[in-house]
Amino acid sequence: MPTTIWLPAPDEPHAAPAAGTVLPDWAIERIRTVFTARAGQLPVPLLKISLQDTKPGMDARTPVVTYTDGTPSRLSLLLAELHPDALPDPTDNPLCGVSEMPGAMEDGWPGFFHRAHRLLPADGLLLLATRQRRDEGILTDPLGSLIASARTAGFRYLQHVIVAHAHPADDRLIPTPPTDASPGVAHSDLVALSAVHPTGA
Repeated sequence: MPTTIWLPAPDEPHAAPAAGTVLPDWAIERIRTVFTARAGQLPVPLLKISLQDTKPGMDARTPVVTYTDGTPSRLSLLLAELHPDALPDPTDNPLCGVSEMPGAMEDGWPGFFHRAHRLLPADGLLLLATRQRRDEGILTDPLGSLIASARTAGFRYLQHVIVAHAHPADDRLIPTPPTDASPGVAHSDLVALSAVHPTGA
């Protein structure tokens, strides 16, 4: 599994994300540089959503920010920030019981990933940003269950980026953890997933 580490510039004044968010601004700008630019083409728009919960009607409560240069384009890059405080118990994902569109009407993460898959074209990218959290002293890493749900919905895993919350200084790193991060958590995770559609879809 390819893994990359991103660090802020030594003079970056805001190395850590703001409270309630997962990624700092410098990392979102890096995403726009790395993932939206394609050789010989204008940058594609980036749609960022911040998921606060996974209860029924979650889509209507999800804040959305669009980063674009004004170039019209079909949505092909979606960044979903999943704040660790909003991550549900992985065993608490009730199903709606609607079978016409498998997965699309489910609550929780299965439904979210199926809906994201339907929005993105073949080879469209879903970028998933989250970080670990500590509950009663136990560190929980949500990536395994989230990636499994994404694969079930039709996404292919591409890359894992570690977004370090630390300033580089000479030959060492000075931690700058988010104010709302669990103790000991010094990075966020960014996972790149590609939408796979059957030929002709």
